[in-house]
Amino acid sequence: MSPGALRIATRGSPLALVQAELVATRLGAGADIVVIKTEGDRRADEPLREMGGRGVFTTEVQAAVLDGRADIAVHSAKDLPSSPELQVEGLVLAAIPERADPSDCLIGTTLAALPQGATVGTGSPRREALLRHLRPDLNFVGLRGNIATRLARVGEPVGSGDKRLLDAVVGAVAALTRLDLSDRIDDVFDAATFVPQVGQGAIAVEARQDDASTLGRLAAIDNADAHTAVLAERAFLATLGGGCDAPVGAYAHFVAGTLSLVGFLVVDDQPCWYRARGDEPLALGASVANALRGDAA
Repeated sequence: MSPGALRIATRGSPLALVQAELVATRLGAGADIVVIKTEGDRRADEPLREMGGRGVFTTEVQAAVLDGRADIAVHSAKDLPSSPELQVEGLVLAAIPERADPSDCLIGTTLAALPQGATVGTGSPRREALLRHLRPDLNFVGLRGNIATRLARVGEPVGSGDKRLLDAVVGAVAALTRLDLSDRIDDVFDAATFVPQVGQGAIAVEARQDDASTLGRLAAIDNADAHTAVLAERAFLATLGGGCDAPVGAYAHFVAGTLSLVGFLVVDDQPCWYRARGDEPLALGASVANALRGDAA
C-alpha cells in the first residue's frame, strides 16, 4: 500500500471503478482499490424487484470497511438504502463530492422520433411510469446488466422469437458522461419533471464513524450543496419506505439559495408530483413525501 493511500472498497463494474478513481483523485493521494462482488452483481440477470432491491449493491462493500479490509466505501448514491432500518451501524455517510447531472436520458433516438408503439428498454419502474405518462403508446422490456451491455441492445431483437427491435434504452446522463459515452445520448429529460432516482448522479462515500483521521480527509472533498440535496432526497424516500425498485423519484437542488425538492410517486396508477422549498433537508424530504401520499405535512 502506498504511503497516504486509502483502501477504497467498491463494486467491480466499469462505472464503480471510475467513481472510486474520481474519489481517489479528489483526495489527492494514491488509492488501493478493493473490488467487492455484491449480490446485485452475482444475480445480474434478475430484476431488482425480485431481489428486494435494497442494499443488493452495497451490503458487501460496506462489510469490507467494517471488517478492516478497506478504509472507505464508494457507492453510487442511488444504490445506498435510505430506510433507517437498513442503515449500517458503525458507518457514516462521510462525503458526497460535487454532483454530476442527475438527469435521465434516451439512447437510440429522441423521444419525439420514437415511432408509434416503439419498444424501450429499462429495468426501472420509475422510468417506465414517467415514459408512459409522456407516451402511452410505448412498449417496454426489462433490462439488467452493465451500461455497455444495455447500450449494445439498441437495435437488437427484443428476445428470442420476438421480431420487434429494441428502439431505445433509458440511461443516466452522469453514468454515460463518466464513462466517456456521452456521444451516445440522444435525448435528455428535464429532471424537474422527469424526476430522477434518489441520489442519481451523486457519489456516496462511507467510512467508519470511529475513524477520525479518514473522516477528516473525507470532509475536504465533501460538497455541502450536493450533500444537503441528497440528504433531502433520501429523507423523502425513507419517509415513503420505498427502495430503488419502487416507482418513486426525487430531485433536490438550490434555487436562489433555498433548497427546492420535487418528489414523484405513482398513486393508484397515476403519476403525481409535489414541489416544496425549505431550509432543513430532512424535514423538507419528509414533508414532500407526506404531501404526496396524502398525510399531513
